[in-house]
Amino acid sequence: MNETREVKKAIKGNRSSFERLILEYKWMMYRVARTVLSRDEDCADAMQEAILKAFQSIHTLREPRYFKTWLVRILLNECHQLIRKHRNLLSIDELAEPSSNESGYEKIEVEQLLDMLPAAEKQLLMLYYIEDLSIHDLALILDIPENTVKTRLRRAREKMQKILAKDKEVQTWKTGKSN
Repeated sequence: MNETREVKKAIKGNRSSFERLILEYKWMMYRVARTVLSRDEDCADAMQEAILKAFQSIHTLREPRYFKTWLVRILLNECHQLIRKHRNLLSIDELAEPSSNESGYEKIEVEQLLDMLPAAEKQLLMLYYIEDLSIHDLALILDIPENTVKTRLRRAREKMQKILAKDKEVQTWKTGKSN
């Protein structure tokens, strides 16, 4: 699929082109939504609203090559809107103990490690490393200079390293072993 051509067609009102673009990015959208929201239902709601808003305002997109960045920005805005709307609500699902799979311990450990960071830093690291968004795209999405993105990434990585070092010290202390 030639994305730029599809975006241009979608801007001109071609619904099929817009649908193809959304199908191309649906899993990326879900993963981005999961960086902000914890429940699949909330992710689906945010994605649905983002797709609707993108469809309604695609004619305002000036640069077709930035479609993905534009779509992610709309999605993140919807995710944060959903958080603001449900800030004081707590569901029964959130009170239940999380289940873990027999496999995938590394993924769980990475998620737990990321959960120790403030939400903004967790989101930035996930978008950069897991969703593979460039510094340029992150700057556009977050509406901040590229150097600010670089600085925030560096600081978030430093916090992760401190958390890992502290965890290693605790493990060493508990087992009474040193390296």
